Amino acid sequence: MPSIDFSNLRDAHWWQFAVRFVLGGAVTACTGLVAQHWGPVIGGLFLAFPAIFPASATLLSRHETERKLKAGIHDPVRGRKAAALDAAGAVLGGWGLVCFGVAAWLALPRHPTALALALAGFVWLIVSTSLWWLRRQRRRRERPHRPVRDRCQEPSASNR
Repeated sequence: MPSIDFSNLRDAHWWQFAVRFVLGGAVTACTGLVAQHWGPVIGGLFLAFPAIFPASATLLSRHETERKLKAGIHDPVRGRKAAALDAAGAVLGGWGLVCFGVAAWLALPRHPTALALALAGFVWLIVSTSLWWLRRQRRRRERPHRPVRDRCQEPSASNR
């Protein structure tokens, strides 16, 4: 279930925020260049790309790997898995933003601005939440059922 955990902010360094800011600004500037060259409709589609995602993915991977190392576990795959999970969420949110853009593009000429943006926001919420729920249901079906091993059992000869 999605949740917010502010305790990780204590572990963040100032330069991590700077990297996010710089890369987010670079992605936004590139979107502006696309809009200038091909027009605002095409440029608006590129706004669906989460601007801080590239920095967040690399920093998340590094943070998870460092956290495991502090616990005495050398597992570089853990960081990549955390970044991959974040990427999956970014894709779902990106599709929601594309739908927001389409809804706003269609509604703004016909309705008052506040109503059009509220409708587009509702579309984003429904699409993103539905995609998250569908992905969650699919993963539950694909996950093989593993029987819980009794901790009191004697290990079998093959596990010794």
